[in-house]
Amino acid sequence: MPGRRADRRPGLAPHLNPTIRNAVAADRAFIEGLGKQTVMDSVSALRDPDPVAVVENFDRLLEIVETHGHLSLIAECDGVAAGFVLVLDSLPDEVTGDDQAFVAYMAVRPEHRGRGVGRALLERAEDEARRKGTPYISLMVTEENLAARTLYERAGYRSERRLMCKTL
Repeated sequence: MPGRRADRRPGLAPHLNPTIRNAVAADRAFIEGLGKQTVMDSVSALRDPDPVAVVENFDRLLEIVETHGHLSLIAECDGVAAGFVLVLDSLPDEVTGDDQAFVAYMAVRPEHRGRGVGRALLERAEDEARRKGTPYISLMVTEENLAARTLYERAGYRSERRLMCKTL
C-alpha cells in the first residue's frame, strides 16, 4: 500500500508493505511448513482430533489444490516469505451452482500477523478472481479464529451459511 502511513496507535504493530507474487516450485517447502505449523488454528473447539491426522489432512488438501485449477500466492516482507494463500480457481457453490473462487487455505507467519500481510494476500487473490471474471470468492473460517474473521469481515466478507456441529 504505497503512500500508506504506519498505524501509530499504541499497542499496534506497524503495517508492512508486503510484495505479493505467484508461488513457484521452490515455495512448496515454505507452504508445507507454514501450513503444518498453523493448521491446528483451523480446528474448532468442538473437536478433539489427533494433531497428526490434522497435518495429514493438510497434506491431502495440498494434493487436492494441486490437482485442480488454482492460484498460489506468496507474501514477502523484505525478501522473506511471510505468508501464502491457496485459491481454487473454480469451485461451484454447492447450493446454487454459481461459479466461485474458493480460498482453500491462507496462513501468515505469527511474527507477521496483524501487520497487513493477510489483507494484501486476500486483495491480490480477489483481484485475480475478478480478472478471470469470477463472480464470487468464498472461504470457510473457524468461529473461534477471531483474528481471521475480523480480517475477512473488514474485507467485506459476510456469513452466508453456517456449518453446525454437535458432539455426540
